[in-house]
Amino acid sequence: MKLVFPTNENQGYLSKRGAHFGKAKFYTVVTIENGDIKDVEGIENPGHKSGSCGNAVTNILSLKPDALIVGGIGARPAEGFANAGLDVYFDSESKTIKESLKAFLDGKLQKLEGKGTCNHK
Repeated sequence: MKLVFPTNENQGYLSKRGAHFGKAKFYTVVTIENGDIKDVEGIENPGHKSGSCGNAVTNILSLKPDALIVGGIGARPAEGFANAGLDVYFDSESKTIKESLKAFLDGKLQKLEGKGTCNHK
C-alpha cells in the first residue's frame, strides 16, 4: 500500500505534516507491506499552476497512491480525488508522518468521502 502525506520538510517518516496538501513543500510517500514500512520517499511538490487545485490533484495522482492523508483539503480537490477513486483520510492531530501513519494503521482516521475540510468565506 502506497500512502501520500503532504509535508513541509523532507525528513522521511519523521517529517512534520503539512496543514494543507496543495501548499505543502513535499509529498512524503510511504510504502507499507504487511504492516511494515518498506520505503519512504520525499518528493518536492511542483505546486499549483494558474491558482488551480486541479493541478495539485494531478500531482498527487501521478504518484499512484492507494490513499492520501491530509490535515486539510478544499471541497473541489476532495471531490476530484473521490472522482478518481483515491481514498482521502483526515488527520488534524498528528504532528509527524510517523504519528499519522500509526493512526491510519490503527484505523483511527476519518475517510472524507469526497468532502473538503476547509471553510473559505
